[in-house]
Amino acid sequence: MSGEGVPEIRGLRTRIVVWLLHRAFMMTRGMTLGVRAACFDEQGRIFLVRHTYVPGWYMPGGGVERGETALDALRKELREEGNLEIRGEIALFQAYYNRNASRRDHVLFYRVKVEQTAPRAPDREIAESGFFALDALPEDTTGATLRRLRELSGETERADYW
Repeated sequence: MSGEGVPEIRGLRTRIVVWLLHRAFMMTRGMTLGVRAACFDEQGRIFLVRHTYVPGWYMPGGGVERGETALDALRKELREEGNLEIRGEIALFQAYYNRNASRRDHVLFYRVKVEQTAPRAPDREIAESGFFALDALPEDTTGATLRRLRELSGETERADYW
């Protein structure tokens, strides 16, 4: 795991999409809350996804909807983004303030062991996905993903900001 990674929110198109999404969320939510997870398989590889609408490789996750618990949202997002089923304990690692997305966004970050029930085919949301050895991550892994992995490994202290 080396380098700083690619910025998560860069380029005019990405900034416009994030801005529009968060304006829509302001109408329906007082605060936005997301879940994201470091998903490891039996070989210790991490599962990452590359979306169609933003650059870079991310750990899977998404927003918590009204009436949904954080853990229900986590299970749903892992199924949708990777055909992943959680095996064993779900460990909340940290809660972050995601000021890069908006002044109202927070992310609950978990560490889980998973099993993939079937390969994840690309679609309109997910361009690619897969498991990667920690020493062989994709070149355009996001900076936040790399920071979280450094925190998980104990290389750096846990941050308050995503």
